[in-house]
Amino acid sequence: MVRWRAGTVTALRREWTGAVELDVALGDGTAMRALAYPDLVGRPQVGDRVLLNAGALLMGLGTGGYALVVALPDRLPPDPPAPADNRDAGHLVKARYTPLQPILLGVDEEASPHRAVLADADDLAGLPVVTADLHSALPAVLAGIHADAPDARVAYLLTDGGALPAWFSRTLAGLRGRLAGTVSVGQAFGGDLEASTLHTGLLAARHVLRADVAVVAQGPGNLGTGTRWGFSGVAVGEAVNAVAALGGRPVGSLRISDADPRPRHLGVSHHSLTAYGRVALARAELIVPDGLDPALAGAVDAALAPLTALHDVVRVPVDGLDAALRASPVPLSTMGRGLDADRAYFLAAAAAGRHAAGLLD
Repeated sequence: MVRWRAGTVTALRREWTGAVELDVALGDGTAMRALAYPDLVGRPQVGDRVLLNAGALLMGLGTGGYALVVALPDRLPPDPPAPADNRDAGHLVKARYTPLQPILLGVDEEASPHRAVLADADDLAGLPVVTADLHSALPAVLAGIHADAPDARVAYLLTDGGALPAWFSRTLAGLRGRLAGTVSVGQAFGGDLEASTLHTGLLAARHVLRADVAVVAQGPGNLGTGTRWGFSGVAVGEAVNAVAALGGRPVGSLRISDADPRPRHLGVSHHSLTAYGRVALARAELIVPDGLDPALAGAVDAALAPLTALHDVVRVPVDGLDAALRASPVPLSTMGRGLDADRAYFLAAAAAGRHAAGLLD
């Protein structure tokens, strides 16, 4: 449950799109690093009293390391300018029935300027869609796409298995100039466009953002229990099904590593094997990069063999991808490991991007 703390803002730190980092002094003389989303709680200032949800920080959970600002109780933000008694500014409620549920304009609802475009939209017209398990794959996939198709318009669909607010991601903030836009789907929010389902989000990527390629991945903070089915990345398989149902072309980015200390993630992670092997019911192209260490390549081939009854395993050359990854405008990091520490992981994601770009020819 929630572990509440109250304190006073002593300093404002980094700021990026949608988020402000701050230091908070607690009444017992200790201090906490906190994060505020101004669109939800208002913009904090030094001296403000803040209420915090500190549970994840106190528990030492891996992603974030912040207490989250729940309210500035002595200085509430003003109401939005739109009237509260109609749906003219939207009626999509996300993070539903939590204390900070935002009410947003859905890309396809009646008041949306995109309603006419999406009212009868039902087809992705072969749009290549890269599906990935972890948010950390996004900049690598994008690097692979733009290595061969530098002008390709790429849309990112933020699913709700990890962080719900798009604002939490410094990666997204750093990629804003490289993306055609972000669509937050399901319970996720804070993207350039809001969609109630992945299906609507995919259609918005194709018909509103005019994407040439789309990437689907959860936000930061993958949830996992160490069991076969208890991980949020299982939704990758469901994404394959959604892409196929709408006439898109699913391209599976595999979670490959020879650096992860956990056996279940060595070679091809069990996350990828379960999502693509058990959850995905539609055919996808699963991408394996050339040039892997021979021992790792053999383990990957053996792990993927049972999946070839449904999926196409495609080998992709990697010449030039290392340079593309090193030129990323945002740091590459997965589970605390950078490019040199877990090269196979990032190379696999970049190869998936390269293959998707090749489908544009």
